[in-house]
Amino acid sequence: MTFKLANVKNRASLVVEGLVFDLEKASNGSFTSNVMDAIARHKDLHSISESLIAESADAKLAEAELGAPVPRPRNSFGVGLNYRDHAAESSMELPPVPVVFSKYPSCINGPFNAIDLRTTSADYEAELVVVIGSTTRDIKPNRAWEHVAGIMCGQDISDRGLQMAAKPPHFGLGKSRDTYGPTGPLLVSTDVVANPDDLKITCSVNGEVRQADRTSNMVFDVSYLISYLSNVLTLEAGDIIFTGTPAGVGAANGRFLKPGDEVVTEIEGIGLMRNNCI
Repeated sequence: MTFKLANVKNRASLVVEGLVFDLEKASNGSFTSNVMDAIARHKDLHSISESLIAESADAKLAEAELGAPVPRPRNSFGVGLNYRDHAAESSMELPPVPVVFSKYPSCINGPFNAIDLRTTSADYEAELVVVIGSTTRDIKPNRAWEHVAGIMCGQDISDRGLQMAAKPPHFGLGKSRDTYGPTGPLLVSTDVVANPDDLKITCSVNGEVRQADRTSNMVFDVSYLISYLSNVLTLEAGDIIFTGTPAGVGAANGRFLKPGDEVVTEIEGIGLMRNNCI
């Protein structure tokens, strides 16, 4: 059975048919409340999810206070120019190898939390986020998905002014202000969707669709990204990869985020995030 892992008030929880089950309670204490520990044992979540019955639920998902499904990743990677149309709108050539930067883990934010802009040049970037589930080193692309705990929505919010303030650009700083990494709403196992390599991804601002594409249009797909990174350094359970954003970002037309804006990020089969800008 599939699993959907939630962070409910900093407690690991499973979600089944719109109901929330505290993982420590549902597992009779074989799991703790620690979300990061649950990710490292993600293979066991399938059988626990299958055993849950509605009568033992702790809450309805619609009423739960959700935090980031991976609240404390050891590593948080971003990938630039990974959709052809986005590279074109940025007037950049397609990269011969993945353009990888650090999106510092301190920026990680919840799926419905506010984005504290602190700039007039904040940009939205809807992304598929992949969560590593086990120690991964020197993995071939055809085995890469075996090392994934699950997938979720992400926003690579970017302060373009800060990013471009230096040469070469401050990719890490510009994309890592506090709250600039909304993720969620849940961490879902890859078998939730028919094909994790081909998912519709959209971003709307105040109800207007700004980005719409399919993850199958990535320049470097998830398998390649995981293999590429694992040949450089060891990946561990809970490491996350923001896999790149489609065309339609604000920097291409000067439509930056401002206080009061609502950003909705949705990926087919995973769910949606709703973040207000302050």
